[in-house]
Amino acid sequence: MAEFRNYTLNFGPQHPAAHGVLRLVLEMDGEVVERADPHVGLLHRATEKLAESKPYNQSIGYMDRLDYVSMMCNEHGYVLAMEKLAGIEVPERAQYIRVMFDEITRILNHLLWLGAHGLDIGAMTIFLYTFREREDLMDVYEAVSGARLHATYYRPGGVYRDLPERMPQYQESRWHDAQAVKRLNETRQGSVLDFLEAFTERFPRCVDEYETLLTDNRIWKQRTVGIGVVSPERALQLGFTGPMLRGSGVAWDLRKKQPYEVYDRMDFDIPVGVNGDCYDRYLVRVEEMRQSNCIIRQCIDWLRANPGPVITDDHKVAPPKREEMKADMEALIHHFKLFTEGFCLPAGEVYAAVEHPKGEFGVFLASDGANKPYRLKIRAPGFAHLSALDEMTRGHMLADVVAVIGTQDIVFGEVDR
Repeated sequence: MAEFRNYTLNFGPQHPAAHGVLRLVLEMDGEVVERADPHVGLLHRATEKLAESKPYNQSIGYMDRLDYVSMMCNEHGYVLAMEKLAGIEVPERAQYIRVMFDEITRILNHLLWLGAHGLDIGAMTIFLYTFREREDLMDVYEAVSGARLHATYYRPGGVYRDLPERMPQYQESRWHDAQAVKRLNETRQGSVLDFLEAFTERFPRCVDEYETLLTDNRIWKQRTVGIGVVSPERALQLGFTGPMLRGSGVAWDLRKKQPYEVYDRMDFDIPVGVNGDCYDRYLVRVEEMRQSNCIIRQCIDWLRANPGPVITDDHKVAPPKREEMKADMEALIHHFKLFTEGFCLPAGEVYAAVEHPKGEFGVFLASDGANKPYRLKIRAPGFAHLSALDEMTRGHMLADVVAVIGTQDIVFGEVDR
């Protein structure tokens, strides 16, 4: 009697390689995928609906929690939409700080992606290497905002505060003796910019180490070359953006094509792939880390030479300085009104997008003139990529599904919203 080998397999929703709460229903013929059906919504937190019930400035922290690997880039898309609708002028120094932190966030995102993607398909060591560099950049997040992940650093009209003149120091503990603490604090004696400059000098060597581990590794190439191939035409039809689109050979990057903040003054290249497979997307993201490092260096040089305000002086949208608020009744009223009622944006509709590490992160904002959005819609890059999972995995083996999920760089906070 013939043996039936067709069966349905649940991949997730608590699978370690699902990069979030993804339930993937796979129809298999033996070990070959015939159909992949992603079930989403298991992490849905109604972010867009919640934003309609609170003042504009109270939703900035929600943006961090969408893609919790690319926190400040999410904030950037949201505050850009508010600034565009209200015509708020952002000081030049704040624009450079934003661009610098966007690129720090891009490196943070790609480091976690590289470590997790490597771990998914059998490369253990890379995960330990990438977290070594992530720790330094997380310390910079903490230095400017007080939080390692959910920073709420970008504000309408600029950023929360200027860059600190001193980095936090390691203290002696049962894990770090005096000698270890001295070594750890070597690059922390100056300002945040000094610390970042030291980081940018050593980071290219770190990327070389990642490439030594993976780029010509035959097991890595066997798992990624020719897997999940998407042609440039199909990538555009599927709504791909970011490294997923550039990996297929389309040189589309909002930082170059529709520049925002001060990206038009930056000197950097857009890496593109040739074959549109998992391996090309890996190469694109690795090169993006090098380009981001270059942009951060340019921002450091400018910020060193140009002091100035980092947030607008319009107290209808930005709070007055703390010392003013303590001494002046008008400033106290501005402060109180801003943090209780927020501010009103003029009636109208606006769409603002940033080149997020995962692709185009867009925010559509509809205002009826009140102090909260009439409608907020988030364009999450991962959602469009996930919808192509069936097409990218069909005909591949079960193990290749993991490689395709990894190459899409999905985070479910933004997919489910």
